[in-house]
Amino acid sequence: MSRDRIAVLGECVADAFVTGAAPGGGLALRVLPGGGPANTAVALARLGTPVRFLGRLSRDPFGELFRSHLEASGVDLSGCVSAQEPSVLAVATLDEAGRASYSFHAEGAADWRWSTAELTGERVGDAVCLHTGSLALVHDPGAEAVEELLARAAAGATVSIDPNVRPGLVPLGRYREGMPRWCALADIVRLSLDDLELIRPGERAERACDTWHAAGARLVVVTLGPGGALVSLDGERVTVPAPAVRVVDTVGAGDSFTAAFLHRLGEEGLLGGRLDTLGLDVARRAAAFAAGAAARTCSVPGADPPWARDL
Repeated sequence: MSRDRIAVLGECVADAFVTGAAPGGGLALRVLPGGGPANTAVALARLGTPVRFLGRLSRDPFGELFRSHLEASGVDLSGCVSAQEPSVLAVATLDEAGRASYSFHAEGAADWRWSTAELTGERVGDAVCLHTGSLALVHDPGAEAVEELLARAAAGATVSIDPNVRPGLVPLGRYREGMPRWCALADIVRLSLDDLELIRPGERAERACDTWHAAGARLVVVTLGPGGALVSLDGERVTVPAPAVRVVDTVGAGDSFTAAFLHRLGEEGLLGGRLDTLGLDVARRAAAFAAGAAARTCSVPGADPPWARDL
């Protein structure tokens, strides 16, 4: 079993859920640590993969919450920056199916103020894979520095990207313009069906996968919610089913999928290069394991990915 380390770059977000009226008036909120990259790092660590998180963590109370949460799951924070800027707050609203929509309070937040001087190769270290995505990948002023790091890291590490589209905070044009560049940098692209419909409305997943393969991504995975996941490797495709589960909410499910998928590829010793020896059957088995991790996350409130013993 591989014990090689994965590095995850991106943001932490304070996910606030309205729980009712507060005593004396107002709203009562339950705040949980979240953010796609942070969720992915936590899920990897809980599955047993050594993981280093690269984030700009605020010194405010939410930043302390993030540090405690990440460290409690075994995430290495030595690649983080202690930042004076505030944390991101996202107020989450759940629909009848448990799917979350967010309103973001993120002006001047710490998470996307990366500079080239901060994002050095030393932060990635000897990781066999660098995973990133979501807001830090598209939000100025740090987005360019993130892409530059991905380009440098690709010399020795597998690159994984999850765009995790957030149209309420970043214009959709940024994602549409960015996808060809990101696919040129990435070996693995994972996105949800909702992401696909926002970036390429009305287009079938298979056709989108072929476009992204042509741009450079060898492996594209589209998670389909209760429909499972579509795995496309150089144009060869297979769909894996999603386990039946009672859904509490879907917060963090895609991040758990990504983490479990990378964890399994790491166990196979496939990370650290361009996935040259990866076959479709191994990718299928990894996706089936990942679908189980995502389903387990859907069965509990908030972004609370499973530990290895839970699967």
